[in-house]
Amino acid sequence: MTTQLIEAKKGNITPEMEYVAQQEDINVNTLREKVALGRVVILKNNTRKNSKPVGVGEGLTVKINANIGTSFEKSSTEEEIQKVKIIEKTGAHVLMDLSTGHNIDETRLAIIKESSIPLGTVPMYQAGKEAIDEYNDLGKLSKDKLFSDIEKHCKTGVDFITVHCGVTKFVVDALEKQGRIMDIVSRGGSMLACWIKATGKENPLYEYYDELLDIAKTYDVTLSLGDGLRPGCGYDAGDRAQVAETLILGELVKRAREAGVQSMVEGPGHVPLNKIPAMMETIKVLTDYAPLYVLGPLVTDIAPGYDHITSAIGGTLAAYHGADFLCYVTPAEHLGLPDARQVREGIITSLIAAHAADVARGNKKAIEQDKLMSVARKNLDWNKQAEYAIDKCVFEPIMTGKPCTMCGQYCSVKIFKEYFNS
Repeated sequence: MTTQLIEAKKGNITPEMEYVAQQEDINVNTLREKVALGRVVILKNNTRKNSKPVGVGEGLTVKINANIGTSFEKSSTEEEIQKVKIIEKTGAHVLMDLSTGHNIDETRLAIIKESSIPLGTVPMYQAGKEAIDEYNDLGKLSKDKLFSDIEKHCKTGVDFITVHCGVTKFVVDALEKQGRIMDIVSRGGSMLACWIKATGKENPLYEYYDELLDIAKTYDVTLSLGDGLRPGCGYDAGDRAQVAETLILGELVKRAREAGVQSMVEGPGHVPLNKIPAMMETIKVLTDYAPLYVLGPLVTDIAPGYDHITSAIGGTLAAYHGADFLCYVTPAEHLGLPDARQVREGIITSLIAAHAADVARGNKKAIEQDKLMSVARKNLDWNKQAEYAIDKCVFEPIMTGKPCTMCGQYCSVKIFKEYFNS
C-alpha cells in the first residue's frame, strides 16, 4: 500500500510524476521534491484506470475545477453526463460531483465511466441525505455510515474527497459566541455543525481522523480539507471562526503528511479585494504551504447573475498571491443550478483568471502562449488564433461562416474579420 507522497519521500519517481512533469514542462526531480514536502498533490486514485493525473500546487500552473451534480429538485444522470462532456471539451482540469438527488451512486459511477479527468466528491452529502431520508433526522447519522460512504466513494475511483474535518465542537462554539451575518454557507460544514449540536459529540471526521487517513492511503485519494466556516459574504471574511478552523486544518495537514496521505486545503469564499493577498498568505503559512483550493473568491456581494465575473476578479488575485486551484463559479451562483451553457461560461471565465495569474507569476508556457497569440493577430492568422485561444469556439463562425457548434451563436469576432476583409 503506497501513495504518491510515500514514493516521493523514498526518492522514487512514479509514472504519474513523469506525466505531470511533462505536462507542466518542469524537471521531474523538482516535482518529486515538492510532492515529498506536501506542497504538490497528484490527483489520481490508484484504482482508476481511465483518468489522467493532474498536479496541483507550488510551481505548477493554476488549475480549475467545475462542479456538477443532481439535486432534490432536479435529478438527471443524463444531463450531468452532458455537462461532463462540455467540461472536458471546454478545458477544465478537474470536476466534482456534488449530487444530492436520486441515484447518487449511479450518477457518480456514470461520471467516472465517462470522464478522463480527476473527480472529486463530498461523501458527507450522500451520508447526510440518506440519513434524513431514512430517519428524517440528520442527528441519526452514524459514524459508521459516514465512513462507509467515504470508503465507497474511494473504492469506486474518486480521486479526491472534500472532508470538513475542521468543523469541530470548539469551532462551532466559537462561531456561536462570535456571530455572523451569513452564519455557515458550506453545505457540508452546516451538516456537521447541525450534527454536533444535535448529538453533543465531536465531529467524527476529526475524532477518527486516523481511520480517515487509512482509507485515503489505501486508494491514494487526496484529502481536500474543506473550509466549512468559509465566509459567505465579504463582511464575514477573516473572522475568528474562519481562522480557528484554518488552525485546525494546519494540524490535520501535518498528520496527513506523516501518514503518507496527500492533502490540500480549501479556502474562501467571499473576500473583499483588499483582503485577498493577506488571507492567501495567512492560510498558506498556517497550513505549511499545502496546495490551496479556493472558491472564487467573490469580491463583491451585489452581482447576482454575474458572479462568474466577481469570482474571476478575486480568483486572479488569489492565485497571484498563492492559491493553486480555483473552483469555478457560474452565472447561476446564488440563483439556482447551472445549465450546460452556464457551466461552460463558468469554466471559460475561470480559465481566464487562472491563465492571467500564471502570466503574472511568470509561468513560461503561459507567457509564450500570449506571445504566440499576439503574433497570430498581427498576421491575421485565424487558425493560429483559434489554436491559442482559451475559448476556441469563438473562431468557428469566422472560419466556417456558420454558428459555432458549442454555443449555437455567431460570435462578435466575425464582425472584425468582415471589417479587415472589406
